[in-house]
Amino acid sequence: SSITHPRLGQRLELECLTTNDDSGVFWVRLDKNGTLHFIVFISSLPRTTFEGNKRTSSRFEATKSRRFYQLVVKSFMPEDEGNYFCLMNSNQMLYFSHGQPAFFPVTTTAAPTTPAPTTQHGITEKDPCLKTLNPETIKEKELNFFCDIFIWVPLAGACLLLLTALAVTVMLCQQTRRRRCRCKR
Repeated sequence: SSITHPRLGQRLELECLTTNDDSGVFWVRLDKNGTLHFIVFISSLPRTTFEGNKRTSSRFEATKSRRFYQLVVKSFMPEDEGNYFCLMNSNQMLYFSHGQPAFFPVTTTAAPTTPAPTTQHGITEKDPCLKTLNPETIKEKELNFFCDIFIWVPLAGACLLLLTALAVTVMLCQQTRRRRCRCKR
């Protein structure tokens, strides 16, 4: 998903394709500060529920056509910048789409014609490219890590609990069989 660069006041249309048509889709936005904002839930019928349990929104439109769920930002403003995600709950599993980044274009100044001398540390001939880390990418990786923790730790705990219950059940069943066999003889 490439970055979308809308203009101020422009209409922005985003789409999400689902494989399961009966669960509906949530649209959320992750802003530059890493805060997640609920926008709308579109049911499979399709009925919309926007923030505040409202059926309509002055800023957004949401529709469904077959397996496509569409979100429209009616007039893109600075507060609308961020990564847009659709997510779906299917069979007690939460599925996230790839983020659809929407940011205003960054204005840059022209580089000087004569480069200033630089000192490069830790660059070898095998790695001639100097790569800079994007702070948004770092924040996104941190958020992904925390999301992974919130998803995988409870899941691992539940699996451990089920495995323990299974082991106890098997042991009790074996003890019960041994007692029955002794009584029959």
